[in-house]
Amino acid sequence: MAQADSSSAEAGIRVPDFLGSLRGLGVGKVAQILERLQISERKRLGFLGRRQRNALRAVLHERAGNPDPVRPIIPLVLAGPSGVGKGTVASGVRSHRPDTFVSVSVTTRSPRPGEIEGEHYFFVPDQEFDRMERESELLEWATVHGEHRYGTPRLPVEQAVREGRPVLLEIDVQGAMSVKQAMPEIRLVFLLPPSWDALVDRLASRGTEDEAQQARRLTTAEHELSLADRFDVRVVNDDVSEAVHFVLELMGISQE
Repeated sequence: MAQADSSSAEAGIRVPDFLGSLRGLGVGKVAQILERLQISERKRLGFLGRRQRNALRAVLHERAGNPDPVRPIIPLVLAGPSGVGKGTVASGVRSHRPDTFVSVSVTTRSPRPGEIEGEHYFFVPDQEFDRMERESELLEWATVHGEHRYGTPRLPVEQAVREGRPVLLEIDVQGAMSVKQAMPEIRLVFLLPPSWDALVDRLASRGTEDEAQQARRLTTAEHELSLADRFDVRVVNDDVSEAVHFVLELMGISQE
């Protein structure tokens, strides 16, 4: 009787939970396996079709007979609407791997209180931004919220990739699409808020924009959220430590 109960319980386990319980399989690798085998993350072991069972069995046999190869470091774009916590997640990644290259964007807007030149942004006048764009010094650029331009300096990114360093580009949604065209090997990650209300509350609590600016940012956020399906991976930022863990996995960074 106990054996039947155990078998029944095992059959009801979700496939990602089963894979995640295996040694050496983190969230990112589980997601890759599910995508490769075309198994839904909601699927349970007892309800897999014959083809999916055989494919999963082959993966387990392969893992049993071969040690995991050294994982390549994958450059990553982290994008999402204003107030979703991109900067906080990027800081968490860098605290785990201080050698991670985190892009510093150039912008034509003025600094907000507490922002430091060269750490949060490079603040430049319109004429300098025009020059950088004209001379192809920007990997991507876009006008955000209909107000100011933001861009990613090209040379620091290319140098970090050549050096084999972890690369994390924290940029806006429009820019992410442009970077993917320039660097097909990069992985696009969309950071989602737990809910729309949570995003509204985060923007309001920052106290860095007036009501009109907040309204513009929320209008932009609605459009950006509609583009989330175009990204390689979507991560809900309802727990910062979990979001950081997931991003590290997606970059191929060991957390042992």
